[in-house]
Amino acid sequence: MIRIVVADDQALVRGALAALLALEGDIEVAGTAGTGAEAIALVKEDPAVDVVLMDVEMPDVDGLKACEEIRKLRPQTRVLMVSTFGRPGYVRRAFNAGASGFVVKDAPSDELADYVRKVVRGQQVVDPQLAVESLTAGQNPLTEREIEVLREVEKGGSIDDIADTLSLSSGTVRNHVSSIMGKTGARNRADAASTARANGWL
Repeated sequence: MIRIVVADDQALVRGALAALLALEGDIEVAGTAGTGAEAIALVKEDPAVDVVLMDVEMPDVDGLKACEEIRKLRPQTRVLMVSTFGRPGYVRRAFNAGASGFVVKDAPSDELADYVRKVVRGQQVVDPQLAVESLTAGQNPLTEREIEVLREVEKGGSIDDIADTLSLSSGTVRNHVSSIMGKTGARNRADAASTARANGWL
């Protein structure tokens, strides 16, 4: 039997995925989690978990960070990212975090079950359309510091607020924002954050 954990912050989606996969004769649902931290805890408690189906955007600890933690904790446990948001940047970030696959939630249940079997066998899987989009989108052009600045922009912070939060000078933050806008082709800070989020860079 393949033991899985289903991690998704939406209870209905989590329950539906677990119920559908439990119908497969060779798959057993070991548990479900509503946050990344809960998923990590479940894997920590149960070393026999083979695969974690992980949503990307979750409270507490996001799916990408949880994936990274699980792979460090239990290298034998595979992580299959299952997301509503098929953003090219997410695909690259997921594989960089140690994921074995990335598929969208509207994949048919038999296809999803087949993806689970493949990652257990050590294969990597990715939704074909997402694979093409990820290759054509190119690498994330933003630096780690620019990503930090944009995350503060998303919270509605002013230049001075961001400078205080990140322990930078206002001039340095302005330079980062200028660089970000150049890289994203955005007209303003908010537009830059929106573009980065849409590409899965944040």
